[in-house]
Amino acid sequence: MALHKPLSMPRKIFEKSSEFPYHVTARCINREWFCIPLNEVWGIMEDYLHFIVHSYGVKIHGFVLMNNHFHLLISAPQNNLSEAMNYFMRETSRALSREVGRINQTYGNRYYRSLIKSHHYYLHAYKYLYRNPVEAGLIQKPELYPYSTLPGLLGLQPLRIPLTEDPTLFDSIESTLEWLNLQPDEKDRESIRQALKRGVFEIPRERGTSKAHRLELEMY
Repeated sequence: MALHKPLSMPRKIFEKSSEFPYHVTARCINREWFCIPLNEVWGIMEDYLHFIVHSYGVKIHGFVLMNNHFHLLISAPQNNLSEAMNYFMRETSRALSREVGRINQTYGNRYYRSLIKSHHYYLHAYKYLYRNPVEAGLIQKPELYPYSTLPGLLGLQPLRIPLTEDPTLFDSIESTLEWLNLQPDEKDRESIRQALKRGVFEIPRERGTSKAHRLELEMY
């Protein structure tokens, strides 16, 4: 009797969009920290984000660099997110490795992306991105974290990453900063984190109920 090999699970089909933004994140191999000081990593990231904006026509909405990963809000009007991100990941990995003379790759896996199909969901992702350094205990206010596009938008430091227009911030800077500095409920933050793990952003339903999560309507 012939033995059959177990069927492998098919890869999830990536939903491309030229209309909606994505949240993209990637982490260093083995969750290690970047191999050089963070200010030097930031400079490399700035260079290659600048490049993919002009070479691939992508739009950067926000970027935050952490000790061993990054968060990026990005749109791809030419439906070429994969090409732009593959270049960005490959070249930043090579540049970081050259700095310390190693041959190992920088990132542990390929990047993760979550398509964001509504403005309400975008606001959840926006706050999650900019509050990441605060939730990690690195800073008290998101606008003061140096490895983020937020202080550059506010004119608090130079910004070389060419960002697209940010109506979220500039419709009302004071109220937006107040909202960003509002400490979210930990369960709400975890719900957003789980939603950003999905190929298409979707807030998990609360256990034991068929009703939509309240964050579908409210901001966290």
